[in-house]
Amino acid sequence: MPRDDTLAGIESHVADTDRLETHYLEAGAPDGAAEADGTVVFIHGNVSSSRFFEDVMRELPAGYRAIAPDLRGYGDSETKPIDATDGLRDFEADLRALFSELDLEEPVTLVGWSNGGGVAMRYAIDNPEAVDSLVLVNPLSPYGFGGTKDEEGTPCFDDYAGSGGGLGNEGFVAGLAERDRGEEGQSSPRKVLRTFYVDPSYVFDEEREESYLTGMLDTATGDEHYPGDAVESENWPGVAPGERGVNNAISPKYCDLAAITDIDPGEKPPVLWIRGDSDQIVSNESVFDVGTLGRMGQVPDWPGEDVFPPQPMVDQTRAVLEDYADAGGEFEEVVFGNTGHAPHIEVPGDFRDELEGVLDG
Repeated sequence: MPRDDTLAGIESHVADTDRLETHYLEAGAPDGAAEADGTVVFIHGNVSSSRFFEDVMRELPAGYRAIAPDLRGYGDSETKPIDATDGLRDFEADLRALFSELDLEEPVTLVGWSNGGGVAMRYAIDNPEAVDSLVLVNPLSPYGFGGTKDEEGTPCFDDYAGSGGGLGNEGFVAGLAERDRGEEGQSSPRKVLRTFYVDPSYVFDEEREESYLTGMLDTATGDEHYPGDAVESENWPGVAPGERGVNNAISPKYCDLAAITDIDPGEKPPVLWIRGDSDQIVSNESVFDVGTLGRMGQVPDWPGEDVFPPQPMVDQTRAVLEDYADAGGEFEEVVFGNTGHAPHIEVPGDFRDELEGVLDG
């Protein structure tokens, strides 16, 4: 069902595509001048929803249509299983079905945040002619999340142990499943929102915090969704990716987005890479990466820096984008100071300026 609690200027809709019922938010008129100037599609990250984009959507320049879908199993979209073995292609195919149902005029500008950045890259790889520009906001590394140890994405172990669904925080998952809105506990959804989604110094507006928290709690949990299933491993830390659920879909076992460099030079969309300098989720020392936690002594029997260092996520992204440029593309890296994982929320004015620069270009 469409929502009735959106910000002024934001409309809530549900499209019945040939893959699933997809809820999406919209701002800007869907015809006339809006179509003439272009469409901007915002793709949310893991344990979030389209709610995180409402503020920036309604501030887009006049003449642009903004669309923000909820991915399968998130927000108000239909809950359907995620086939991890296809990497992020379930989400990419869902987007194609939605765009077709809405008869979106292409090419579009894709704005992908966190895991949504991975989905945006996947979409560009498979449909380069349909993408005008890519804006990657604190994006997933092109080599996925966890289990790799250098800029080339070399796996720490052949079975990709140390990545996937078996590493989800049980307390956090339980909080999502129970729709816990409390403030107690280090792993409660509200605590994670305040501590890790943004720089800890950031103070949310009370009403917006409640909406963002709802967006987190609307995440489907379990083996087929978040975090996904797992298999035992002889390698540290004892678990390897299963075949279902989102955290397996972003495991390097199945997720390899470095193929973005192979897009034909004439079809490579320009890339704007935006990130916060204090991001704790996607960084060279992510506190959600078991390599970092092992080094910190929070996961026992860490095999050491040579075997399983923290994944250099930022360095991996930069290396792939430099290869992208060498292969005929172009990219720009913008870093916001004192900003965490959600620049579009923490520094919305600066974020809009950068996005408008892409649209004006």
